This record gives sequence, structure tokens and C-alpha cells, in this order.
Amino acid sequence: MEARDPELKSELNAALQARSELGPEYESALIDSFLEKVDQRLDVTLDRRVRRHLAEQQIVVARGARAPQPPMGNFGERFGLGVISLILAIPLSAIGVTNAGINGLVVAWLGIVGVNVAQAARSRPLFRRSEERTKSDWED
Repeated sequence: MEARDPELKSELNAALQARSELGPEYESALIDSFLEKVDQRLDVTLDRRVRRHLAEQQIVVARGARAPQPPMGNFGERFGLGVISLILAIPLSAIGVTNAGINGLVVAWLGIVGVNVAQAARSRPLFRRSEERTKSDWED
């Protein structure tokens, strides 16, 4: 569906003209009808895109390549966790120092670092299994 779909535009114009002829009492029914048509168009477009994507993945797998894996976390997720952990570090540090002195501070920061390391390891595994490695053109 293009940004300026002429068929959809004509249906919107028809709905607006029908509203002016029928009056405001039929406005909700006309809007519902138009939105139903938009929803159907979106469903058709989405189905087409999903089928195309699945077909492309099947072609890649049929050619012997490994199926693409979805990323385990995007930049926004990692950035958000980093910002939140830095914001929470202030009160956690204060609570740790108040209750247990320097040992509490160390425990609080070890927890913060541990959470961030776990997130980093989840999104980027350090070691790949040998069967997951792709062969280069130079290997036999």
C-alpha cells in the first residue's frame, strides 16, 4: 500500500461526501466502514510482506545457508539498560554505603556491573559453537 493510494483516497472522499449528505448521525458508521476498509488493505499488504519474507528465508535455507537468527537485543535496549543502571546506581550506592559502608558500596556496584555484563553476554555471545562457524573461501 503506497503512501498515496488513489483507491483509498477516493473511498475517503466518498465517505466524506456521504457524511455531508446523510448528516452527523451516520458519522460513526461511515468512519467504522472506512476504517474497516483500511484495516483490510493493511492486512493484505502485511500478508504479502510476510509471505515474501518467508519465501526469502526458505530460499536462503534451500541454498544451504543457515537461517537468519533475529538479533538478541537492539541498540535501544542496551542503551536503555545502561542509562537505567547508571540512574539506579546513585540510590543503590547511597543505600549500600549507609547500611554497610564500603562493603555495601562494592556489593551494589558488583550487582550493577553483573547485570550489565549478563545483558551484554546475552546479546553478543563470546564464543560460537564450531558447527555455527561459517567457512570462508580459503578453507577446504
